[in-house]
Amino acid sequence: MSYQLKKQSITRLMQGIITGASIVLATLSVPAQATDFSGKRVEWIVPFKEGGGSDTWARFYAPMISKNLPGEPVVVVKNIPGGGSTKGANQFQRRAKNNGLNVLGTSGSTQFPYLLGDRRVKYEYQDWHAVLATPTGGVFYVNAELGINSAQDLVKLRNQELKYGSQGATSLDLVPLLALDMLDIDVKAIFGMKGRGAGRLAFERGEVNIDYQTSAAYLKKVTPLVKEGKATPIMTWGILAEDGSLQRDPTFPDLPHFAEVYKMIHGEAPSGTDFKVWKAFFVAGFAAQKGIFLPKGTSEEVIETWQNAIAKTVESDEFKSRSEKVLGLYPQAIYGDATSAFNTALSISDADKEWVRSWLTEKYNVRF
Repeated sequence: MSYQLKKQSITRLMQGIITGASIVLATLSVPAQATDFSGKRVEWIVPFKEGGGSDTWARFYAPMISKNLPGEPVVVVKNIPGGGSTKGANQFQRRAKNNGLNVLGTSGSTQFPYLLGDRRVKYEYQDWHAVLATPTGGVFYVNAELGINSAQDLVKLRNQELKYGSQGATSLDLVPLLALDMLDIDVKAIFGMKGRGAGRLAFERGEVNIDYQTSAAYLKKVTPLVKEGKATPIMTWGILAEDGSLQRDPTFPDLPHFAEVYKMIHGEAPSGTDFKVWKAFFVAGFAAQKGIFLPKGTSEEVIETWQNAIAKTVESDEFKSRSEKVLGLYPQAIYGDATSAFNTALSISDADKEWVRSWLTEKYNVRF
């Protein structure tokens, strides 16, 4: 199947959250704006350590965006980890200049603390301007030495000591931690990781024995571990279909999604408040999982310049030939679709927020 046909197929599955980027490509014929970045340096803050999904995503995009910005400025990725990504996001909120030379790359782990009212959050999404939204998936895998080969064997883990390297219970790790709790699998979360890349390294060193990575990091960093017989993939979180149900992640079609695994373990499909809340945060964390933002006060001229550069990037032959292997098979949302995607991702009901806050306090002693 061609890239374009695959892209169209997946876009239909995710309709209602992100519409296809091709709808707005006619705007590429608009004459270039006056903004010129010749001889300039763009600083792209990634609030995580090197080697994780967000870092992989940013470093994949950066050189291509550079080619499509007027004047072809150097785009430099600057990692500022800490506080489950709140440190780098807070710095961007305080210091970013609105001249188009400062951008922020966020993740679901930046969105969740914001949504949950984490006291460390000093940033405001409503101040920023989204110019790209990237949906993604996630793969849960285990150390091969645990002796299980598939999701059907997960019940065997109930009597084993399981350790998971986490960047914080209010980060995107909320999705796997709540999922495992719903599967009645006890996990000891080892907090303090400065990104999922750090969690993967802890897995490789044998300090933890279960892990999950977003699609980009899994494809690049974990696939070799699977080939070497060191890691066993178990499940994905899935993707959301038009009717709101979970379907298999097209990037990993051979792996069951979380709802399938729940039914394997419990004999019935997931339902009730816990699943409703899990799915709400899954959508918030993965439908617009990563994004590029310009700071408050950025002019329309600069915003349009960035929008056009990103649109040209995602339609370039280079992107089409490389993106599936690096990012997975997911449509990129640009122009107004990027804003709409984040509006959806950040629309969690007060009731769902309150339920998960109570769960986090009870389970992990998180104080709000």
